[in-house]
Amino acid sequence: MHIVIVGAGGIGGYYGARLVAAGERVSFVARGRHGQAIREHGLRVTSPLGDVSVRPHAVSDDGQGLEPADLVVFAVKLPDAESAARTTLPPLVRSMRPGAVVLPLQNGVEVAELLAQAVGAAAVALGVAYIATKIAAPGLIEHGGPMTRLRFGPLQPAQQPALAAFEAACRRAGIDVELLADPRRAMWEKFILLVAMSSLTTLTRCPAGVVRSLPETRALLQQVMDEAAALARAEGVDLGAEFVARQMAFVDGLPPGMKASMLHDLEAGRPLELPWLAGAVARRSERLGLAAPASGFIVAALAPFVGGARP
Repeated sequence: MHIVIVGAGGIGGYYGARLVAAGERVSFVARGRHGQAIREHGLRVTSPLGDVSVRPHAVSDDGQGLEPADLVVFAVKLPDAESAARTTLPPLVRSMRPGAVVLPLQNGVEVAELLAQAVGAAAVALGVAYIATKIAAPGLIEHGGPMTRLRFGPLQPAQQPALAAFEAACRRAGIDVELLADPRRAMWEKFILLVAMSSLTTLTRCPAGVVRSLPETRALLQQVMDEAAALARAEGVDLGAEFVARQMAFVDGLPPGMKASMLHDLEAGRPLELPWLAGAVARRSERLGLAAPASGFIVAALAPFVGGARP
């Protein structure tokens, strides 16, 4: 199959490089110095699981001129998702082969709705990635740990064959992959943990070990999780009575120096994904008449930094 990856950053770049190394046909849509480096020198990944250096099937800065795709992985960061969905994605979708699927791997719970508005719901599936990666330099992806988990599933029955073929390709590439019957539940499971950890590590500028050890920040962390879990239930996703307790236990097992990627973005002066994380909890809760004061506080406290400014 021909896989087109829109966004060759930490997530798209890592999975794409592993697929190319396994012999799959993978093309990238990548811009700027990073895209130029991939075109000229290929894509490199450094990882505890083994380094790779690969040459993709093709690289485009706008998606034009690529051969028809069997699957499009949409892996741009959330601040760029709306623009990419409106400009880059439609031409790719129009040229896709019959039965092809668009698979988003963003952090939030709203991306499937965004893509459905741009290209129609029939082709849009849903996926989540559990991996710590970043662009270390143009053309170079740095993988910081052993986890490479990728979980995805169909939102329409007709999407199953393309996703099954992609699952098989991922297994050949050594990626820890799972094809799900209910990807919405997996999306919310990751989202709730991510909202809490991104909110508290970014708000405090402290890693997980500090956040979980102080009674005040630990209580706020759990309150953010409780609000997001209540929103999930209101939107029809029942995660079970013990879900938040299990997530808090998971936080206790994280490396003490762990920081959410949103804190790294703040420290580097980059735009934050806040509007699609705690901001989404506050906004969607208000729409449904739910109280979410902790999420609203996080949004207000980090508002000066959303655009990447450093007042």
